[in-house]
Amino acid sequence: MLLSSIVFIPLLGGLLILLMNRENEWAIKTMATIAAAIPVILAGWLYYCFDQSTADIQFAEKMDWIPSLGVSYFLGVDGLGLPMVIVTSLLSLVAITVSWNIKTRVKEYFALFLILETGMMGVFVALDLFLFYIFWELVLVPMYFIIGVWGGPRKEYAAIKFIIYTVVGSVFMLLGFLAIYFTSDPHTFNIIELSQGNQFKGMLLFQNIAYLALFLGFAVKVPIFPFHTWLPDAHVEAPTAGSIILAGVLLKMGAYGLMRVCFPILPEAAVYFAHCLAGLALINILYGAFTALAQTDLKKMIAYSSVSHMGYVLLGMSALTVTGFNGALLQMFNHGIITGALFMLVGVIYDRAHTREIAGFGGIGKQMPAYTGLMAVAVMAAVGLPGLAGFISELLCFVGAFPVYKLITSGAVLGVLLSAVYMLGMFQRIFTGELNPKWAELKDADFREWISLLPLMALIVLLGFYPRLILDVMNMTITHLIPRFQ
Repeated sequence: MLLSSIVFIPLLGGLLILLMNRENEWAIKTMATIAAAIPVILAGWLYYCFDQSTADIQFAEKMDWIPSLGVSYFLGVDGLGLPMVIVTSLLSLVAITVSWNIKTRVKEYFALFLILETGMMGVFVALDLFLFYIFWELVLVPMYFIIGVWGGPRKEYAAIKFIIYTVVGSVFMLLGFLAIYFTSDPHTFNIIELSQGNQFKGMLLFQNIAYLALFLGFAVKVPIFPFHTWLPDAHVEAPTAGSIILAGVLLKMGAYGLMRVCFPILPEAAVYFAHCLAGLALINILYGAFTALAQTDLKKMIAYSSVSHMGYVLLGMSALTVTGFNGALLQMFNHGIITGALFMLVGVIYDRAHTREIAGFGGIGKQMPAYTGLMAVAVMAAVGLPGLAGFISELLCFVGAFPVYKLITSGAVLGVLLSAVYMLGMFQRIFTGELNPKWAELKDADFREWISLLPLMALIVLLGFYPRLILDVMNMTITHLIPRFQ
């Protein structure tokens, strides 16, 4: 019951909050924090007990749900799912602690956030396509309201755009699931059986059609160009905690769907479209980087940088090598903690200055030295500085992809240079030089902000020096997956 506890304790916390008196905001926030903290502890125990020497599904929970349709309640983790469970639990707790400054409709906000966490957790541990889809759809509703109710001036537009894109993508994904179900023999939604049984071997046309349907659903979430346009609006208008979850977890759901569903169930199609995926990866990397370079809004710049950095994930996957896949999955984890820290730091300065215009600042490093140090670590990690988390995952993506796509990988390296230009340029304009007198009264990071940021900062440094903490978890699963593409 360990996985069920991790998935449903946040939901239970959300339901309890709905029964509480809305006037008692302190109790509501405390309950939300406890409900988000328990999955972090359980995820730590999951990591401790996880057997890194096997590629088998572990901590499995399975029971019949709709036997007439072959639908089961099937949860489990392996090297693909466990890193995502860890980062989701951690970022959810960080998002909850960041949200203690929410003043309007507090009860509804924290209840929705905990329901959102249940949906995200469910996606990463569900091993039945039907159950996977239920959790996938559960994520949409609370995020829609978090953006649409507690967002910025254009929150309604951003929320509607987010829901339209994701619902349309979900329709194609559902069609792909149904095609797989009705073509399998016997009919099943079981992801493990579909992955191991070579159900569709030699059926290249069917695999290609099903792959494209699923790809459209997952591509919107990653997001892959040209399905990315919902992301900058959603990021800019979402509250700080919403942006942390969007970049840190929701984008990873799309890449995880490709890894968990498309690649193992439809391996021939994965090989057939690998070159196309590599080309899209290059477009994501360069388009996201050049667009980030042109931004004047700090939050929008980081949003477009996410488009670019998720391109490294696609590049590593498209190579269909152990090194590339390891790099892609590690990049998903690292990008989650790095962008989570960046968006939180943006929220800190916005709460004080009520502006995100990069040109409007200047010299605040003297006024906010602790905050500046935290931002420096996050920026350097995003740039890929050796010794910090971002470096090793990007390097593995390049090393894994270069033997397969020499020209594309060579072009993708330009993304690293561009990220250094826009990230370091932003840091220079905001934190160095003479202090703008307008910001002479800004307060440095407070205790709550430090507590929220320190776990992310510690992981950024720790994984920079010892990435095996996560690589050893995923390596065996990936080593057993890659031969399916040979």
